Amino acid sequence: MNYLNSLWIRFATFANSYLSQYEPLLLVSAPLVALFLASILQSIVCVVHEKGLKATILALFMNTIKLVPGVKSYIDAEKQKVVDKLNSGGKSKRQGWRTELPSVGMGAGVIDIMKDEKRKDVAWQGKCSGTVYVPYIGGSECEGHFSLINEACSISYDFPPAIDEIRLGGILFSHTNPLHLDVFQSVVRFEAEVVAMTAAFLGSKEKSSGGQICGNMTSGGTESIILAVKSSRDYMKAKKGISSPEMIIPESAHSAYDKAAQYFNIKLWRVPVNKEFQADVKAIKRYINRNTVLIVGSAPGFPHGIIDPIEELGELASSYGICLHVDLCLGGFVLPFARRLGYPIPPFDFSIKGVTSASVDVHKYGLAPKGTSVVLYRNHDIRKHQFVAVTEWSGGLYVSPTIAGSRPGGLIAGAWAAMMSLGEEGYSQNTRQIMDVSKRIQKGIKEIPELFIVGRPDMTIVALGSDVLDIFEVNDIMSSKGWHLNALQRPNSIHICVTLQHVPAVEDFLGDLRESVKTVKENPGPINGGLAPIYGAAGRIPDRSMVQDLLVNYMDGTC
Repeated sequence: MNYLNSLWIRFATFANSYLSQYEPLLLVSAPLVALFLASILQSIVCVVHEKGLKATILALFMNTIKLVPGVKSYIDAEKQKVVDKLNSGGKSKRQGWRTELPSVGMGAGVIDIMKDEKRKDVAWQGKCSGTVYVPYIGGSECEGHFSLINEACSISYDFPPAIDEIRLGGILFSHTNPLHLDVFQSVVRFEAEVVAMTAAFLGSKEKSSGGQICGNMTSGGTESIILAVKSSRDYMKAKKGISSPEMIIPESAHSAYDKAAQYFNIKLWRVPVNKEFQADVKAIKRYINRNTVLIVGSAPGFPHGIIDPIEELGELASSYGICLHVDLCLGGFVLPFARRLGYPIPPFDFSIKGVTSASVDVHKYGLAPKGTSVVLYRNHDIRKHQFVAVTEWSGGLYVSPTIAGSRPGGLIAGAWAAMMSLGEEGYSQNTRQIMDVSKRIQKGIKEIPELFIVGRPDMTIVALGSDVLDIFEVNDIMSSKGWHLNALQRPNSIHICVTLQHVPAVEDFLGDLRESVKTVKENPGPINGGLAPIYGAAGRIPDRSMVQDLLVNYMDGTC
């Protein structure tokens, strides 16, 4: 002990002697400056780790360039030109739009005005990628399945004919709201049955699922995904105490995850896909750390219609004790039936260990009214973290299962009616038709030497690109022929999401595609009013924050 005291005294004497040559102020400020510099260095390291060295240097360069007088104003002016191009005609269309209530109500006459406005919509029948999934039969939106779901959402009581403004007595389900469980028990039952029926063909009857699959209906795939992310975050916080959550998604995963990350303050890692355009399991594994709450797979992914290796992702999630969400928004009402029909569909549902949640859109291939989706969970312990319960509100005790408090019961009723009217046989027949059309389109594309198919589509989305033509110029020509396809990036490509609308139009599509390719090949270059230059430029701009600004300014001018 005496030796340690002696050693300490000698050290203190030496330190005091050495430091006595410096000013006291310097001795006090030096540690503070060092701490400040260390903080800056840590921030730089974090940014480089998050965005990469190249992107960080580029951002620093662009921000420095903008400090030069006149440069920022020039860049802003050029960005505005692009936004104006994207908005082409949008402002003129808004002229004459109402900004105030009419001084006198229009009564039933408002229906005629609505019909006139509806006639101005673009002709979408058979020529839109995705968009409208319900078959268009008989040349009218008042026939076939259209008629059924419309009637399901607006079944009428038998009131006196005099009450004409509300169509002979009002609408049975338009005013219903499942928030009020004790009042609208019919809609509450419809929702429970839609969830249970959906879960049944996604593995809930399998022993490996655990037998507790549960969920709720939402307004669409984005809300379903957002809720699954929120539930996963809070579940992992309760389970592991994670307070700085991170999630890992392949770059093909839907942008709804970006929304959720922004809304719920979750660090998002977007990982490149493999050569087959599937989620790269090994790459995802490298990003997992003690703050990871969720990884993601799609069945199929929106861009290319390719199913991620859900089994491998499930094993990865199980081994690390984290959540795995499967995006089945497109595939939920196709893949189970395609598998029964004998198509080579890899595993994708709750029969896989490790899958903790899934999102399924009923308003796509479920052929339900727009605004209906389902979010499912492996068990109630996870789903409970989706709910919001408020105990200290002066308005009373409050609890709500989804983002929306009040929800439209008419849409829930329409989804239930769609599923009950079609049944397993109806969905199987629909699946056979659209899968057949998808194969015919793939075969037709392969016969056009200037084009190639991106990856190997597993379902009804076919993405096509070109090594010799500007695919966005091809898209512009297709647009001039009335087609509405989706422009993609990484690689530059376009896709068609096949629906029942395309069953009678498949040869028209292939014929127009061949003509469009021929036109671009013979006369390369953008057409007047086409968006090919903008799509192409957006893909080449290295400063992605600039592209983000363009998108935000475009949206701000359209809504």
